[in-house]
Amino acid sequence: MKIFDSHCHLNDKAFAKDTDQVIGRANAASVDSMMIVGITEGTSVQAIEIASSYPGCYASVGVHPHDASSCTENVLSQLKTLAKNPQVKAWGETGLDFNRMYSPKAVQEKWFIRQLEIADELNLPLIFHERDSQGRFLDILKAHYPGNECKGVVHCFSGDRNEVGEYLKLGLHIGITGIVTIESRGKDLRKLVPHIPANRILVETDAPYLTPAPEKNKTRRNEPAFVRSVLMKIVELLAADPEQLADTVWDATCRLFNIPANN
Repeated sequence: MKIFDSHCHLNDKAFAKDTDQVIGRANAASVDSMMIVGITEGTSVQAIEIASSYPGCYASVGVHPHDASSCTENVLSQLKTLAKNPQVKAWGETGLDFNRMYSPKAVQEKWFIRQLEIADELNLPLIFHERDSQGRFLDILKAHYPGNECKGVVHCFSGDRNEVGEYLKLGLHIGITGIVTIESRGKDLRKLVPHIPANRILVETDAPYLTPAPEKNKTRRNEPAFVRSVLMKIVELLAADPEQLADTVWDATCRLFNIPANN
């Protein structure tokens, strides 16, 4: 079994002192590949540094909607330069977050659209963040991608049945986190998983956040090794063969990020 943690933040300060051990535990749990996600210029640099130091690790570059207020054309120019690194396989995390509102809506939308344009220019798949955008996220994507040609993943999906359908029609993948394992919080998500084709599912930790059960009872910090619990919950929900589903999700992740499946 080979598992790909499609979204983690090993560039977070929570991992500053034990990155070697964290990656070692991931590999021991059959998590052979990890996408380390940038959310600012600085964390994008760190993501590339880590990805360049460990086999099976890759990086994305981008500006998170929380940090949109600090985005500039110069920042995006620097990220475009960083994206030339061969370890960079995606653009993001970008999108809209109208829940916490760390940046004004208009500012979030402006820099989200610019990042869509740049990802198109560089032919990079996108890692999306969406929370409580009241339809604006989908409106922008539909305007930018009028057909089913949007190559990316909706990270940490938390929407409804209609949104699943709309994302799939756009050609997107759906990222499932440890929320699916949490009894109360994951109830709605568990109902939706059977409506997602297996070859459009990606598994992720969002480490150090969103620790799945049962690990949540032992530690607060999530880490890539725990993505196995996410995969096994999906196996349960789909009544699938573990090896077959693992292969399907692995192949889907590698295909999305343009990484050889036998890496």
